[in-house]
Amino acid sequence: MTNVLRTYFPMLQSRDQILQKIHCTNDLHAIFQSWDNKRQEEFLDFCTGAKGVKMLYDFCIKAILDPEVYPERIEEFISLLLGKSVKLLKVLPNDNTRISDESSLLIMDFLVQLMDGSIVNVEIQKIGYAFPGQRSACYSADLLLREYKQVRSQMTKKTFSYRKISDVYTIVLFEKSTPEFHRFPDKYLHKFQQESNTGLRLNLLQKFVFVALDIYGKKHQNKGIKDRLNAWLTFLSTDAPEDIIALIEKYPDFKPMYEQVYEICQNIEQVMGMFSKELYELDRNTVRYMIDELQEENMRWKEQDKRNQAEIEHWKEVNRRNQEENQRNQAALKEEIERLRKELDRKR
Repeated sequence: MTNVLRTYFPMLQSRDQILQKIHCTNDLHAIFQSWDNKRQEEFLDFCTGAKGVKMLYDFCIKAILDPEVYPERIEEFISLLLGKSVKLLKVLPNDNTRISDESSLLIMDFLVQLMDGSIVNVEIQKIGYAFPGQRSACYSADLLLREYKQVRSQMTKKTFSYRKISDVYTIVLFEKSTPEFHRFPDKYLHKFQQESNTGLRLNLLQKFVFVALDIYGKKHQNKGIKDRLNAWLTFLSTDAPEDIIALIEKYPDFKPMYEQVYEICQNIEQVMGMFSKELYELDRNTVRYMIDELQEENMRWKEQDKRNQAEIEHWKEVNRRNQEENQRNQAALKEEIERLRKELDRKR
């Protein structure tokens, strides 16, 4: 399959060429030897095209989807996710307050303003955070307040109108989604907005799109690429050479994006440094995710223990009442026996 990919991407180097460059430089050799066998093979597969390009490596996706350099790519991707045509006005500084551990779990996070004034925050998460709904709602609220303050500062009290505040979209893509999403194994795209129970329509401004790339990958495996949204999600979710070939044959405009990454791979020293950083972040993210999972599990056990204790106390109370009732019944029975004995003695 490597030879097949090299037909499409002639800049791909062979395994021997890459190993020769690594072993000829002491620093590169030391870095390569510091990786375990699995990581070494992963790196070689990546650079030679044996397993295609994993676009969700940090250094890959940031090069491909830089909104300042390639606004047309961002426009199309957001348009497909929102289901309407959008045009970028500008890239905004992302000054959301992030917990440092959470920032490390993000592959990419950028903020853009559209021509209609709407603000779109796009996040790509390597491992989904716990409580994805609550977290997204908090950051969306932060963006909405930021927009409100900006609009308010540009207008006087007499000219200010809430009509000037535009929609805020939060788009989150998960490389590995959280358990909530796996309860819907046939759904990978989830859209949320606030609605009333009566049919009354009010624009409450906050809208959300969640994309589970891992579920998409499982659902669309060997099913072909039906449309442009499928093409983008395939581009982001798979590194299988056969999928890459199918994608660029149906949509040739994706080929330059792969070429862009393979050009980066020509500089072995640079790509090894980025790959080392990627592995470090992956290990760190995995540890953080495991801590979150253990905390969640610990909380569940505590809640279960609390329920068990409450149930034990309930049955203790039931048992105590039963014992009291039994004692009353025994006393009443003794009284009745004594009465009947006395009545029998009287009759005798």
